Amino acid sequence: MNIGDTLPPLEIPVSRTLIVAGAIASRDYQDVHHDAELARAKGSPDIFMNILTTNGLVGRYITDHLGPRTVLRKVAIRLGAPNYPGDTMTLTGTVTALDGNTAEIRVVGANGIGHHVTGTVTVTLATPEGTA
Repeated sequence: MNIGDTLPPLEIPVSRTLIVAGAIASRDYQDVHHDAELARAKGSPDIFMNILTTNGLVGRYITDHLGPRTVLRKVAIRLGAPNYPGDTMTLTGTVTALDGNTAEIRVVGANGIGHHVTGTVTVTLATPEGTA
């Protein structure tokens, strides 16, 4: 791994089920994440993904690529354009820093209306002996 290396993109179809399941799993019962009618009443065109689901998907993206022994040390993300049902979020990553077996990766998740998530993930990489 070198600074400037890119991770292969990951396309995630944003379904109504993914949005609702993520909200339930993270115990986020705000109506804008499961009730389309109430979400519209609050000015949104539909339900939308919560930040905890996005955070989990960013972590999955990194560990799917770097392996299950990779340890997420810090995930610092900012939300932008909402993820609505029927869209696809494409996650991309670029290695921005390396220090021994610690790496920082810049992550962007884009959908049809813009950047849904931007941020950095700091990881401890598994050593050749198999330990982080």
